Amino acid sequence: MSDRSDASGWLSEGRALTVLALVSVALAAVIILPYLQYVLLGVVLAYILEPAQRRLERVVRPMTAALTLVVVAILTILLPVAYVLAIALRQALELVGAVQDGRLDIDDIEAQLEETGVDVDLVEMYGVYQEPIAAGLQGLATSGIEFVSGLPGILIGITVTLFVLFALLRDGNRLVAWIQTVVPIDDEIQRELLAELDQLMWASVIGNVGVAAIQAVLLGVGLAVLGVPAVVLLTVGTFVFALLPLIGAFGIWLPVTVYLLAVGEFIPAAALVVYGSLVSASDTYLRPALIGRTSAFNSAIIVVGIFGGLIVFGAVGLFIGPVVLGGAKVTLDVVAREQAKKDSVLAADSSADDAAVDTDTETGVQEAPDRETDTAADDGQAPSPDTTEEETAEKAVSEPNAETDAETEPDSDSDTDTRS
Repeated sequence: MSDRSDASGWLSEGRALTVLALVSVALAAVIILPYLQYVLLGVVLAYILEPAQRRLERVVRPMTAALTLVVVAILTILLPVAYVLAIALRQALELVGAVQDGRLDIDDIEAQLEETGVDVDLVEMYGVYQEPIAAGLQGLATSGIEFVSGLPGILIGITVTLFVLFALLRDGNRLVAWIQTVVPIDDEIQRELLAELDQLMWASVIGNVGVAAIQAVLLGVGLAVLGVPAVVLLTVGTFVFALLPLIGAFGIWLPVTVYLLAVGEFIPAAALVVYGSLVSASDTYLRPALIGRTSAFNSAIIVVGIFGGLIVFGAVGLFIGPVVLGGAKVTLDVVAREQAKKDSVLAADSSADDAAVDTDTETGVQEAPDRETDTAADDGQAPSPDTTEEETAEKAVSEPNAETDAETEPDSDSDTDTRS
């Protein structure tokens, strides 16, 4: 008992709980950080599949609905994406091997370019930029090797993603309610922040990714029809470029057009220019339809969020990065607004206190100055601080009575003389 009393003397219970909470959160962060990108991937998938979960819960139990959607996510999202990325990686490695082995006919390409009026020495250009090109190819090859060697860790991460997805689909509402209870923020502000976060997630995950996927598929189909090699690799590249403002699918179909002109395919090149322009122009209509308008996103936030998110969170940073930056902007806006409200309330209270000093609390009428003050000022004398309003009034009444008595005394003397 004495030990407990001694401990409470230097550390209060509230501070002890705060320290315990901070330590717990720090340990939890250390545990989650190695698989953070897979946890975030599970969050993104749960956000995408949440409307389907709500509909299925009307028919089956929440656990059954969550298990069903996890299987659907594996079959329709994870496996197709993994297959496409594997093909794209294989085609990229084949292209790297062709460049390194000299299987590309550089002289033929130069001759075709000269026929179109473009005189360029590709061998000399390669010699000038040999080091950065070699470094880039080496980095690509190294990434591929690391990807293959890291497959066991990737499989573990995918397992974490699936468990997170299942838990969020089944108990996501309870998790949100618990967060609202734990976080010491006003309920109205919490609802506003959650609504803004939902809008940001919709704009980033559903809007940007949806537009990029549609444009990538459209351009990929066009490239396949035209017989362009490495279609899957170019489709994946189109998806990545379509996420970036002011670039989009234009960053893929323009170099491919130059390639078609170089190999003498003039009609396919002209067709690709027309078709690629239509695909790029679809961004103007698809993005507002899927995203809508949100003030938290602009070009700088999207670009910095995508590239910064890739570095910090990995591949899932394509979706999470813009949401993090947009959420920071929304949070700062709310903090600034609430601080402005507090400042205005304090200013209003201060003005009310100043007005209450000179106002009668019963009548609400501003009090007039004392009569004694005015009289003393007329006589050139300073008013007595001890004189009250009642004494001033009695003095004012007695002075007229004294004057009346002085005026009646001569009349009495004259009456006495007359009688005598």
